[in-house]
Amino acid sequence: MSANGSGILKWWVDASFAVHPNMRGHSGDRLSLGRGFPIVSSTKQKLNGRSCTETKIISVDDFMPAAVLDTLFHAIYEVKDNILYQDNKSAIILEKNGKALSSKRTKHINIRYFFVTNKVNRGEMSVVWCPVADMIGDYATKPLQGILFRKFRDLIMGVVSTKDPGPGKPKTKKGKPVSGESVSGDFYFW
Repeated sequence: MSANGSGILKWWVDASFAVHPNMRGHSGDRLSLGRGFPIVSSTKQKLNGRSCTETKIISVDDFMPAAVLDTLFHAIYEVKDNILYQDNKSAIILEKNGKALSSKRTKHINIRYFFVTNKVNRGEMSVVWCPVADMIGDYATKPLQGILFRKFRDLIMGVVSTKDPGPGKPKTKKGKPVSGESVSGDFYFW
């Protein structure tokens, strides 16, 4: 494990909806400073979510104590940005806008994303969409196999350096991929 000197903390946070016998979700998060992941977490959620989006928001709220500790990094590592990657666009919108998007269907989860919204509004954190094929948090929340398992394992163990997430699925012709690679050269599987 090593830091690449960019001063950017990159968090991958993901969740699986209703995967435990009591229908609670499962959260997974990772922090990278360049190569490897010094902070890794995989936990059963303490709340039941009513939707996949709510489960993702609960996951972000569960990881926020670790993100708040990033201030300790300022003493030894100059932090220029703190990026949170997520693969659910609805959750990203709620986390960025907070109460401004509150409705009858989302009132019960307001308190969960206010903290994240405050960090985003103060410029202490940015929330960025990450395609599913690059969501390293899946390693702790879903059963992976084959090439995708090995890709995430190598990233987590520090065998290869982490990269910014790719643009998403490559363009297709009649439902088939144009090639097996994305623009960045990483393989995507659907």
